[in-house]
Amino acid sequence: MSNTMQRVIVGGVLALIAAAAAAGEYFGFPAVRWLGVALVAAMIVEMIAMMSRNRAALATGGNVIVCAGFLAWLALMLAAAYFVGARPWIMLLLLLIISAADIGAWFFGRLLGGDKMWERLSAGKTWSGQIAGILCGTAMAVMYGLLGTDTFMPQLMWIGISVALLSQYGDLTASWIKRRMGVKDFGKTLPGHGGLIDRFDGWIYVLPIIWMVMI
Repeated sequence: MSNTMQRVIVGGVLALIAAAAAAGEYFGFPAVRWLGVALVAAMIVEMIAMMSRNRAALATGGNVIVCAGFLAWLALMLAAAYFVGARPWIMLLLLLIISAADIGAWFFGRLLGGDKMWERLSAGKTWSGQIAGILCGTAMAVMYGLLGTDTFMPQLMWIGISVALLSQYGDLTASWIKRRMGVKDFGKTLPGHGGLIDRFDGWIYVLPIIWMVMI
C-alpha cells in the first residue's frame, strides 16, 4: 500500500474518531475533553519512548535539556487539553483552523513552490505554503462563524490568523527536535503520518496559549 493511501485511510479513521467524540458530546458525555487528554498523554509516552530509543543523541549538544523542556511543555499541553476540552465548540473551531491551515500549506506549497522557509529544518516548507495556510485557516474561522450565527465576526479573523500561524510553528518546533535527535518521525503509531506528535504537532502551541487566554 502506498504512503499516500495510508495517509488517506488513517485520516479517514481520525475523522471518524472526531465524529464519534462529537456524538458523545451530543449525548452528554465529555468525549472531546477525554479524547484530548488521552491523545496528549499518548504524545508524552511517545516522546519518552523516542528519547529511550535514542539515548546516544541525548548526550550531545544539550539535547537532554531540549527534550526535557519539550516534555514539560507537553505536560502543560495535557492540562490545557483538559480545561479547553470542556468547551467542545472551541476545540471544534481549533480543529477546523489547524486542519485547513495544514492542508492549505501542503497543497499550495507544492503547487506554487518558491523560497524555502527554513530548508535545514524542513525541506518541504515554503513561504508560499505558510501564507496560503494562514489564509485557509482564517477563511475556515470566518466560515465557522457564518455557519454558526449567520453573522460575520471580525474577531474570528484574528483568531484564524493567530491559530494558523501558531500551528505552523508547532510543526517547525517538532521538526527542529527531530533534526536534533536524528530521527525522521517521533514514532510509527499512524501509518503514513509517523507518530502522534508528527500528526498533531500543530496543537503544540495552540492549546496551551488558548488556555492561557481563557484563564
